[in-house]
Amino acid sequence: MRGKHKDFVRIQGAVLLILAAAMTIPFILALCYGEKTSAAAFGSVICFCLLAGMLIRIIIKPSPENFKSRDGFFVVSLTWLVCSLVGAAPFVISGAIPSLADAIFESCSGFSTTGASILSDIEALPKSILFWRSFTHWLGGMGIVVFVMALLPALGISGQMVAYAETPGPIKDKVTARFSDTAKGLYRLYIGLTAAEAILLRIGGMSWYDAFLHTFGTVGTGGFSNYNSSVAHFTSPYIQIVIIVFMVLAGMNFNLFYVGIIQKHGLKTVFRDDETKFYLSAMGVATLAIFIYNNIMDGFRHAGGTLLSAAFQVASVTTTTGYATDDFDLWPTFSKMVIFAMFFFGGCSGSTGGGIKCVRMLVCLKLLRRSFSLKIHPNRVVSLSLNGKELSAEVVIKITNFVFTYIAVLFAGTMLLSFNNMDFVSTLSAAASCLGNIGPGFNLVGPTMNYAGLTDFSKYVCSFLMLAGRLELFTVFTLFSKYYWNSNRV
Repeated sequence: MRGKHKDFVRIQGAVLLILAAAMTIPFILALCYGEKTSAAAFGSVICFCLLAGMLIRIIIKPSPENFKSRDGFFVVSLTWLVCSLVGAAPFVISGAIPSLADAIFESCSGFSTTGASILSDIEALPKSILFWRSFTHWLGGMGIVVFVMALLPALGISGQMVAYAETPGPIKDKVTARFSDTAKGLYRLYIGLTAAEAILLRIGGMSWYDAFLHTFGTVGTGGFSNYNSSVAHFTSPYIQIVIIVFMVLAGMNFNLFYVGIIQKHGLKTVFRDDETKFYLSAMGVATLAIFIYNNIMDGFRHAGGTLLSAAFQVASVTTTTGYATDDFDLWPTFSKMVIFAMFFFGGCSGSTGGGIKCVRMLVCLKLLRRSFSLKIHPNRVVSLSLNGKELSAEVVIKITNFVFTYIAVLFAGTMLLSFNNMDFVSTLSAAASCLGNIGPGFNLVGPTMNYAGLTDFSKYVCSFLMLAGRLELFTVFTLFSKYYWNSNRV
């Protein structure tokens, strides 16, 4: 093995060690709950990860070569694949999810923070398995790779390009001079947000177990619950409001939180941001539209409950969390169309949310407005700006390319899923939901349904869409380009 290939493998060794450490928590839970089969499954996977990770660490020495952007694409894609495969192992070994296709689907859904599931009776699974299932959201939310980036200097690897390939959003700025310091700071915020929500949910009457599982799904914008009826299992408006607040926070740009809180520039830094204002406005308008229309159709008999339900479902879909307190499949057509439109917004750049990202939607709307202006005044010079700064033509082209690619992949995914012979709405919404890391779709994959009815082929397609969407498409699809494999190119 030569050159940077050594570092590729060393990074996977670090990932295996992290997964082994992460699985010790559900392993201990399995022992505490007397779940011997699950304990044996986690124990065997932990031993494998520790052995493989340590051997890689000892045998393979770091390379002096620097990483290029092309290397980051490969490492990040490989890392998420490894995490998904290793994460599926406890499901299969324990017998909780015996089908390999189902286990990989559930694991990909967890690490990509999609929240789509093939489980019909969630509550029948062992508690340790359900904990691991939700914990994958927390691990995948801020990003396994970002966590590894905080550890790479200790492993003798310099790989800033790896983090750039993983970090979501079109504009990737460091907030400190060293990316490893940035990663550590972001994880401090992430852990703080996790602790705060878990405590508030515990105050609301949840057990610590339920509180942490739903917190993992919220701050990771994943949406796995340990109850068949999701958050609707809890009839407390307080719990729903807490989850709404933290879903919205998790969908914001964590880099802005870092600047505002850690670097003490004040929270005004967050709320002055153009993307944040657009993100909050979009959710507010969607919530108001659904609230008014559903109330009209209901005769204004349950205004308070309708408002809470509309706010929860809009926040859940926009932030790509996927929790549910109501079956929006039963809503009037107009309200369902509003929800479907929010499939394509997503969270902010630098958040744990998926989707196209609000900053891209905002720039596209600005581009559309400029096109109308130039039609009327052809000689007028109209620049595109964000937060008072003019956007370069390169950034605008990248954003429009991404949106076009997103739509193209959505149609391709819909075509592949059509082999499953579901109805059109189910097929389209399944592809949109998986690509946008949302979770529930409509009809056969709606909030009260699941993806169990898909064929193995369709489950693998959905798994690929989930990972590709989580890695912002180009990170994955660049690997399929002949130019990527030309070593003479950067």
